[in-house]
Amino acid sequence: MAFPSFNPAPWWRNAHVQTAWPALFRRVPVAPPQRERIITPDDDFLDLDWYRGGHPRLLIISHGLEGSSRRPYVLGLAREALASGWDVLAWNFRSCSGELNRQPRFYHSGETKDLALVVRHGLLQGYERIALSGFSIGGNMTLVYLGKPDQEVPPMVSGAVVFSVPCDLAGSADRLARPANRVYMHRFVRLLSAKMRRKHEQFPGEIHLDGLRALRTFHQFDDRYTAPLHGFSGARDYWDRCSSAQYIPGIRVPVLIVNALDDPFLSPECFPHAHIARNPGVILETPRHGGHVGFMERPGGDVYWSEKRALAFLNDGQV
Repeated sequence: MAFPSFNPAPWWRNAHVQTAWPALFRRVPVAPPQRERIITPDDDFLDLDWYRGGHPRLLIISHGLEGSSRRPYVLGLAREALASGWDVLAWNFRSCSGELNRQPRFYHSGETKDLALVVRHGLLQGYERIALSGFSIGGNMTLVYLGKPDQEVPPMVSGAVVFSVPCDLAGSADRLARPANRVYMHRFVRLLSAKMRRKHEQFPGEIHLDGLRALRTFHQFDDRYTAPLHGFSGARDYWDRCSSAQYIPGIRVPVLIVNALDDPFLSPECFPHAHIARNPGVILETPRHGGHVGFMERPGGDVYWSEKRALAFLNDGQV
C-alpha cells in the first residue's frame, strides 16, 4: 500500500512558508540526549547526541548547512524513530555543536570521512543494523558516502532516507543566488562569515579576512574558503566532486530521496531522474509541496509528514 503523499491544506502550500515556519517557530519536546565527544584522526572532535531506548537498530541523522543536532527537524525525526524501535545518534558536523573545532577546516557537502567515523563508532556499540538519514547537505553527504566507489560501507548499514537534497551543488548554488532567494543566501553567508571570523582568531596566519564583507553568494564563499580549506581547487571543483547525483548508481542499499518540487533551494538538476533510473534500489519521491526541509501539514502539528514518511520507509521491511 502506497504511503499517502504530502498534501497540506491550501493555505499552507506556499514554499517559503513551508521552509521558514518550521525553522523559526517549531518546538520539539524531547528528553535531553547523552552527549559524547569522539576524536578524529587529525586531532579534531565530533560531538554526538545519543537517544537510547535499548533497541537493536540505530538511526544516524546528519543535519543541514549551519544546522546542528538540536535543530527541530533533527529532534522531530529522532523522537519518532525512538518511539518506533530505533536508537538514534544525531551528530554535529565540525564547528556546529556550539564549540568551534580545533582545525582550520570545518565541514563540506561531500564530507564522507567524518560520517564514516561516526558510522564505525555506532557499530562499536553492538547494533545489529544501522540506517542513515540526512537533511539538505546532510542528505547529500549521506548519498555520497553510500555511493562513492572508494568508500567502504559496512554491511550492517542497511539503508537511508534523505530529504531536500541538493544533489547538484552548482545548480543549488545558482538557484539560491536568485533575487527571490536573497533572504536565505544572506542568512547562510552571514552565518558562515561569522564562523570565518572566529576561525581567523584561531588561525590568523592561515585564514584571512580580506574581502570577507564583500562575499554575497556561495559561488564567492566556497571559492574563497570552503574549497581551499578542504583540498579543492575552487568552488566548481568542489561542487563537481561532491554533488551526490553522480554517486547514486553506485549505492547498494535501499534509499528514499524526498525532494519537493517547490523547494526554493533546488534546481532541476537536483532531481536526478536519469541517475536513479540506473539504480532500482533508490526511490525518488517529489511531492508538489514541502519547501526546503518543511513538510509541515499544519502549524502546531506535533509530527511532520517527513517523519512519518521516514519511519514508514525504515520499518516496512526494506531497511
